[in-house]
Amino acid sequence: MIRTFVLGWLFSVCFLLPSPASEIRPPNIIVVFVDDLGYGDLGCYGNEVIKTPNIDRLAAEGQRWTSFYASGVFCVPSRKGLMSGRHPSLLRDQPLVSDRDALMAAMLSRQGYATALLGKWHLAGYPKSYPEAAMHPLNCGFDYYYGTPGSNDAPGPPKQTRAAFDAATPSTWNIPLYRNRDLVEQPTDQALFTKRYTEEAVRWIQAHAARPFFLYLAHNMPHAPVFASETFAGLSAGGTYGDVVQEIDWSVGEVMKAVVDADVEEETLLIFTSDNGPWSVFGPHGGSSGPLRGEKSTTWEGGFRVPGIFHWPGTIAPGVVDGIGVNLDLYATFATLSGCADLPSDKPGWMSIDLTPTLLEGVPSPRREWMIVPGVFRSGRYKILAETRLPTEPVERRRRKPVRHDPPLLFDLESDIGERSNLASEEPEIVERLTARMREIVE
Repeated sequence: MIRTFVLGWLFSVCFLLPSPASEIRPPNIIVVFVDDLGYGDLGCYGNEVIKTPNIDRLAAEGQRWTSFYASGVFCVPSRKGLMSGRHPSLLRDQPLVSDRDALMAAMLSRQGYATALLGKWHLAGYPKSYPEAAMHPLNCGFDYYYGTPGSNDAPGPPKQTRAAFDAATPSTWNIPLYRNRDLVEQPTDQALFTKRYTEEAVRWIQAHAARPFFLYLAHNMPHAPVFASETFAGLSAGGTYGDVVQEIDWSVGEVMKAVVDADVEEETLLIFTSDNGPWSVFGPHGGSSGPLRGEKSTTWEGGFRVPGIFHWPGTIAPGVVDGIGVNLDLYATFATLSGCADLPSDKPGWMSIDLTPTLLEGVPSPRREWMIVPGVFRSGRYKILAETRLPTEPVERRRRKPVRHDPPLLFDLESDIGERSNLASEEPEIVERLTARMREIVE
């Protein structure tokens, strides 16, 4: 019944027909965006050590995507894509600061949504006066903000190395915590990040359940260095990293309890995903790519294929989706769900595709291809790599130069998810076709 109701509303919005659509409340939207969580770190994606019952339940009750991608292999580009719907490598001479009104939160705010960011922002850099920064969250469409400017290992000393992570305490890095434009604590206690954001999320949901809301819960964890609160420290068989992931799972459970308690569960779409692959090179401070090759910073699947879970009781039917989706597709998807017809599709790099046909009707994903960076491109089952990158060097945390491939490597991801068998010499016409299509996108 609910699903039919929503589909009818979407039809009337898309075709601009007279209807009582204006009387229908758009869904609440919660995006849980974790940092450096690997494809193989959750029970529902095959992990048998780390316990994630709350996230697994969302996956069982909703859609679990097996080919969901981040729009970057690092924190900042992935967030640029998510917030703008634009490919972070194709922005050209138009940085996001010149298009703040076109960012996701600003778009939803114009549609009548209450908006909040809890956690890591990482679109403003580290200016000397962060509260006055042009790209501060409050200047980008968010009504409320509680979190950090960027990652939990920067800026400032010590160097972000394996040795530093091994010796770190929750206050080793001088990380500031802000509420709106006011400094709450510096250095903040990193072991309390997840707990604090969760408590803030519960309060915020309770206070805003009477109107459509957008909650962007962008956890700092499990980005290295990893710390869990006292309740979860030592709880997981997966070490401290497992403790941190299990606390995030607890957080998801608490957020869903708040939604249920506010009696808006059937009006709330929750998405759980990660900004890129795991930082496995740092050993116990990083996670697992599962069956995928590579990790964060690499152009192998493990660098940017991430968990993608969509939960909306009564509207999204349970299932597994093997089609391609990208975090920047959430922009066009949310625009459709909120009734926004004014998309920034004229901006350089715009690539967002509306995923509502798959979410609401269960049809195959409308996305058939994805270019992670110029030189690395997937179309259907095939992927070419004109360059590959080694993981970050763990001693000094230096990025390594990419290795060029001419002709590009070719892999069949349906039969070879681990990217081990290069088919380029056997299928030159596929390499040529994908290379030509990739050039079209870039040019």
